[in-house]
Amino acid sequence: MTSISENLNVTGLTDDENRTVNSLIEQLDAKAPRNRLRSSYYDGRRAIKAVGNVIPPQYMNIGLALGWAAKGVDGLANRCNLDQMVWPEGDLASLGMGELADSNFLFAELSAGRTDSLIHGVSYLITTRGDESAGEPASLVHAKDALSATGDWNARTRRLDNLLSVTARDEGKITGFVLYLDGLTVSAEKSDGRWSVERSEHPWGVPVEPQVYKSRTSRRMGASRISRPAMGWQDAALRALVRLEAHMDIYTIPKMILLGASEAAFTNADGTPKTSWQVALGRVFALPDDEDATAPRASVEQFSAESPQPHLAQLNALAKLMAREFDLSDSDFALTDMANPTSEGALGRADQTLIASAEQATDAWSVPIRRTITRALAIQNGLEEIPAEWASIVPRWRKPQFVSRAAAADAGAKQLGAVPWLAETTVGLRLLGLDELDIEEALAERRRASGRDIVAALRAPAMVAADAVTG
Repeated sequence: MTSISENLNVTGLTDDENRTVNSLIEQLDAKAPRNRLRSSYYDGRRAIKAVGNVIPPQYMNIGLALGWAAKGVDGLANRCNLDQMVWPEGDLASLGMGELADSNFLFAELSAGRTDSLIHGVSYLITTRGDESAGEPASLVHAKDALSATGDWNARTRRLDNLLSVTARDEGKITGFVLYLDGLTVSAEKSDGRWSVERSEHPWGVPVEPQVYKSRTSRRMGASRISRPAMGWQDAALRALVRLEAHMDIYTIPKMILLGASEAAFTNADGTPKTSWQVALGRVFALPDDEDATAPRASVEQFSAESPQPHLAQLNALAKLMAREFDLSDSDFALTDMANPTSEGALGRADQTLIASAEQATDAWSVPIRRTITRALAIQNGLEEIPAEWASIVPRWRKPQFVSRAAAADAGAKQLGAVPWLAETTVGLRLLGLDELDIEEALAERRRASGRDIVAALRAPAMVAADAVTG
């Protein structure tokens, strides 16, 4: 069923701006059901669908959840870590990179945007000037997901023509938004039934960069990592868990048939019937013979419980299908019937496709992140445009392979053996597996040691001359 989009007529906006706002609201609403659906899978809030009438209804409401979809998203996100921004031809610290990173919790914000990109196919990085009088940073960078922001992509300029960011809702109705246009930011807020509008001109075009995952010509805004097959496997696994739960309840207590007993065996002393749990758990250990009955002595027949193995086997198969869909190893889904799952060869084979996916994703995210950071630095430094020499500022991603420090040091030592002068650089220390803090500490200690050597070298002639005078 197609939902009817909200139509706004905001006093203070031009006719063109109102048309743009309503067009983007319609676009946002059209994508909202699928985006909410994928968010529910990631958050473990997806309600199971009943199939047929075999499973009792009470078992459909016991709140079972699976984290497989989140595991698939996070499994790739954990291989896409942004270590730092680097500027080989300049000094980033002198531009205030540290201040920008600290004041915006920048790397955490960028990481959150990447996760949203994997869930919905796209997220948006927005750069604006902060209100320093209100305690905001000079330059603001924030991420928005596809549930609260959308824009029109220009395939020729490879940029957005506009972006609508919904900032507030009341009972589902939009009560606040920001419209980003070329060189103009329009903020609107509704209070007591009246809209107030603020405009801000700037030289940054549309200061928004989309972070897109798995873009293709027919889907420029990407595709979710939570694919239709993945959602199908998770639904099937939830149904299997419900059937397993029902099975365990039914077969936990052995089934017995009591032959020849009267109703008195199932009633209390006051004549009221015993509850089902009293009969099942208390059982009847002694029954008197009734010589007047057709069967004077009651007898018990027992039936062995059915094995839950078929349910577990189905879960096992579904987990493997999910692992293949996400390019993760079977062991990531905590199953126990893999042959030597932790051997180096098995892990290496399972990692190859995931590593390729991580490299493809970081390649696509590098451009929007570079554009966002350089624009934010320009705003922070009071510039009206991004200097051409800043084009060499790029993100440095951590290697997607999980390599031990010993293995990294061994490989780095071999490379330094071929190019010895690299050992004197930060690149060489990084090849040895040192992290950035270790590198900074090592270089600082070396500078201090070099300073002491210089002082000692300068003092030596003076001491010799002094000895000559006193001698």
